[in-house]
Amino acid sequence: MSDRTSMLAQPLQRPSAGRAAAYLGLFVLGAVVGLAGALVQGGWFPGGLLLALLGEAGLLLGGARAAGSRAGAVAPAGGWMLAVIFLTASRPEGDFVFAAGSGSYLFLLGGMAVAVICATLGGGRQPGGDPVRLGK
Repeated sequence: MSDRTSMLAQPLQRPSAGRAAAYLGLFVLGAVVGLAGALVQGGWFPGGLLLALLGEAGLLLGGARAAGSRAGAVAPAGGWMLAVIFLTASRPEGDFVFAAGSGSYLFLLGGMAVAVICATLGGGRQPGGDPVRLGK
């Protein structure tokens, strides 16, 4: 029997200062990508929408890969969501970023789906040590 416990049984620890700064940077970068995507998807409808969603997916998967954990994808996804939700609100002057068209809804719903998919596919932490097969 092994003396190592499951990763799920280990207590949660605070991230280091460098890792927390990286997550904050990814959060801000996610907000910037959300703002840019909101502007691009309406400007060039079919291609802009695809470009905005691919940009978001690239940031999320790149963040997960760089951080080595799923939190690297969740942090920019949170920034993206916050920026996009902030942009959906209309101002008292009547200005708004998103029109009530199918492209805007595809960007909102597609972006949320991309965030969930990338956060799920993002590499989770793997235990160190030799790979073993159970029952051998």
